[in-house]
Amino acid sequence: MTQSSRIASDSAHRFPWYARLFFANQRRRYGQELEPARLWARTPRVFAALSLLYAALDRKRSPIEPALRSLLTVRVSQINWCAFCVDINSATGMKRGVSEEQFAALERFEDSPLFDEQQKAALAYAEAMTRSDARVSDELMRRLKARFDDDSVIELTAIIAFQNMSSKFNAALDVAPQGFCRLSQREEP
Repeated sequence: MTQSSRIASDSAHRFPWYARLFFANQRRRYGQELEPARLWARTPRVFAALSLLYAALDRKRSPIEPALRSLLTVRVSQINWCAFCVDINSATGMKRGVSEEQFAALERFEDSPLFDEQQKAALAYAEAMTRSDARVSDELMRRLKARFDDDSVIELTAIIAFQNMSSKFNAALDVAPQGFCRLSQREEP
């Protein structure tokens, strides 16, 4: 089991039954328990609510295609310096059809032919929401709404906001990557 360098996983900690079921599912899916889940589960009510919110945002019937959700989560994680999030979300993105070339060009998405205009608008929105020195301008919102309906903009906003919370939590606690994707070894310049 990996360990956060700022808060140690306590193997003696008594987690509620639903957290233990969640961990068992992670062991089946990933081959190991995820360090952030063990940390969040130390506050069981928050963990339960967070798990439900994540499931709602990452559902199969989301209006935001899975590959785009992965691109957004990786870009937000890069900006927020969350090595764990870049690791796991890059691995998920590869399974969803995001190419290595797209991940390599993600920091320069606006100038890259590897991204279509819808992806570029969503990624620009993610950067504006994530960077503390930026804001969502009226021009950016017009660009986004030219490619997404209002319900999809709400969904994009929720996905990006959730990933900001998750990646900031993990980065603050210095949660280490767990080796899901070799691409995640790159660092933000």
